[in-house]
Amino acid sequence: MSEQTLDQYFHFTLGPVQGFVAQARRTRDFWAGSFLLSWVSSVAMQSVIKQGGEIIFPKVSPDYLDWLEAKGKHAAPQQGGVPNRFKGGLAKVPHDFNPDQVIESVKKAWVELAETIWQQDLSHCSQSTRDIWDRQLKNFWEISWALSDNATESNLLDRRKNWRNYLPPEEAGVKCMMMDGWQELSGIETPNAKGLDLFWNEVRAKGGIAIKTDLREHEYLSAIAFVKRRFAHCFADLKTEMPNGWTLEGWEVKSSVPSVAYIAAAPWLAQVLTHAPEDKLKDFHDEAKKLTKSYGEYATRLNCIDSVLNKPNDTKLFWDTKSLDGNVFFEAALDNKNIYEDQIQAQRVKQALKSLRKSVDNIEPVSPFYAVLMMDGDSLGSQMSDANKQEKISKGLEVFTSGVQKIVEDYSGFLIYAGGDDVLAILPLEFALKCANELRTHYMGSFDKEITTTLSGAIEYAHIKMPLGKVLGDAHHLLDDIAKNQTGRDAIAVRVWKPGGQHLQWSMPWKHALNDQGQVIIDQLAEDFQKDKQDTAFSNSFFFHVEERFVSLQNKNQQGELSLGEDFSKDVMVKLIAAEYLNSGVVTKDNKLTLKQAIVLHIDPMLSQCFSVKRTPPDFIKNTKESFEATQQLNVKALQFIRFLAQKGVENG
Repeated sequence: MSEQTLDQYFHFTLGPVQGFVAQARRTRDFWAGSFLLSWVSSVAMQSVIKQGGEIIFPKVSPDYLDWLEAKGKHAAPQQGGVPNRFKGGLAKVPHDFNPDQVIESVKKAWVELAETIWQQDLSHCSQSTRDIWDRQLKNFWEISWALSDNATESNLLDRRKNWRNYLPPEEAGVKCMMMDGWQELSGIETPNAKGLDLFWNEVRAKGGIAIKTDLREHEYLSAIAFVKRRFAHCFADLKTEMPNGWTLEGWEVKSSVPSVAYIAAAPWLAQVLTHAPEDKLKDFHDEAKKLTKSYGEYATRLNCIDSVLNKPNDTKLFWDTKSLDGNVFFEAALDNKNIYEDQIQAQRVKQALKSLRKSVDNIEPVSPFYAVLMMDGDSLGSQMSDANKQEKISKGLEVFTSGVQKIVEDYSGFLIYAGGDDVLAILPLEFALKCANELRTHYMGSFDKEITTTLSGAIEYAHIKMPLGKVLGDAHHLLDDIAKNQTGRDAIAVRVWKPGGQHLQWSMPWKHALNDQGQVIIDQLAEDFQKDKQDTAFSNSFFFHVEERFVSLQNKNQQGELSLGEDFSKDVMVKLIAAEYLNSGVVTKDNKLTLKQAIVLHIDPMLSQCFSVKRTPPDFIKNTKESFEATQQLNVKALQFIRFLAQKGVENG
C-alpha cells in the first residue's frame, strides 16, 4: 500500500440489539442486557484506539473507557452508555489497522466473562450442558464492519448489513424462559418438569443466597440469559489479556435493580412512610418480612422515597419497610400463589396492608402501573454525512448524555441506558411525562445552533402483570411508527396497557403538547382532575358526558377515521363542552365561572389534545420550515388518558 494512502474510516455495529436487550423477565434482565451490550461495544472502541485509531462518532467518556483497564478516576459505570455502533477515523496508521483484532477482542471479552460465570455457578454441570453453553455463546454476536476512505459515507454500515451472513445455530430441546428460541441449559429434549427441576434445583443449591434470588423455582434459562442474570456477581473478577497488549478488567456493579412493582408503588410508599402510624407500619413490615425472608429492594434509591426518609427522626423501621419486595404492596400479588407460595402468610400480609391503608387518612390507592420511557433524536443521521458537523454533533450528544441520569433520577426513575441520542428508563406513572419533557428541553439545549435536531419520545404505561418483554418490544414500534413516522417527529406518543391488552393510544407533536409555560397540557389537566372534589376542574361524570358528546357529534370520514360532522365546527364543540362543564356540578357559589372563563381555563386546553395534529418536519434542501396540520379527526382516547393519569390507573368504584 502506498505511503500516500488516504485516511480510512472504520464503521462498526454489533447486534442483535432487540434480541439481547428487550427479551427480559425482570427489570434487572433489561438493565443487564443494555449494560453488557454497551460494555462489549466499548471493548470494540478500545481495540480501535489501541491500534492508533480515533473514535469520531459518538464521543464516549474517556473515563468509561479507562474503566476497561481499571484506571477510571470517577464512579464506576452502572448503566449502559455506549452505542452499539460507531465510526472510527483511523487517521494515524490507516494502513496498519486490522479489523479482525476488533472482532477478536469482542469475542474474547464475551467468552472470558461467560467463563467466569461458568466457573462460579456451573462448573459442576455435565459435558452436555457445557456443549450447549459453548455453542450458544460462541456464535451469539452479529458483527458488521466496513472500511472507507470517504468520511461522508454515513450509510455504509446500513448497506453492509444488507449482505447479512449471520445464521444463529438451530436449537433443540426445551426453550429458555427469557430468550425466545434458545435451548435451556439442562439439555432435556422434551418438557419434563421433574427432570428440569432436578437440574435447576441443583444449580440453585450449589450457589449462595444470591443465586436463589436470581433464579426463581421453575425458571429455566439458556446460556445467554444466564449470563445476563448472573454477570453482576462476578464482573469485578474479570481480568484477561486482549489482542494488542492491553488487559481488560471488570469492576463492581450493583446487582440490585428495582422491580416494576416497586417503581409503580414508590410514590404511594413515600406517602405511607410520611403519614402512617408507626405501630401499623411495624405490623405490616414484620408480616411482610416473614413472607419474603429478605429485603429485595435494600439497595434501591428512588428520589420520591429518599426525600421523605432523610429526616432526623427516621428509624430503622422506615428504612426496612422501604426495602421490602415491591409485590407486597399489592393485594393481587399477595393472592397470587405463583408469586408467593406461602398463601397463609401472604394473607396475613394482606390484612396488615389493609390495616395500614386505613390508618392513613385520604391516602390514594397504590397504582399498579409503571412507565417505560424511550427517547431518540431526530434528523441526526442525515447531518452526519456533513464532515463539518460531525464534531459538533458528537459534542452535543456528549453534553446531552452527561445530564440524562440526573434528570431521570430527579423524577424517581431508574435509567437503563443513555448513549448517543438514545434514552431508556423506567419511572413511576405520574412522573414519566414531566421527565420526557425535561429531557427534550435538555436535548435541545445541548447542540450548537448549526445542528438542527429534535427529540421524540414514547411512553408505555404498563400494568405490573404485563410481560416486561412485550412492553419493551412495543416501545420501539410506538417510537418509530407513531411518534416519528405518523406524528412527524419532535413528538410524544403514549400507550396504556392493561392486563387485557392495549387500552389507549395518543400522540402529539411536542409544540402542541405543551402550554405557554412549557408544561405538558395533559399532565396539567390530570392534576386538575385529581384535586379535591370541592376544587376540581373536572368530575368523573363530566368526562363520561364529554365522551358521549364526542360520539354524537362525530362521523367517519373516507379513511374510516372519526371526525366532526359537517354541521359542527370546533368552536361549536368548545361551547357545547363548556356548557357541559358548567352543568357538571363543579361550579359553586364560591367558585363562579363564566362560559368564557371555563373555555379559556379548561375546555380549550383539553380539546386541543383531542384533535390529531400532524407535523411536517423542515426540509433544509428546499429551505422550508416545519408546519403543522390540525385535523378534524377526534381522538376520544385523549380524554381517557387524562382520566387514567388522574386516577393513576386505579378504577374507582
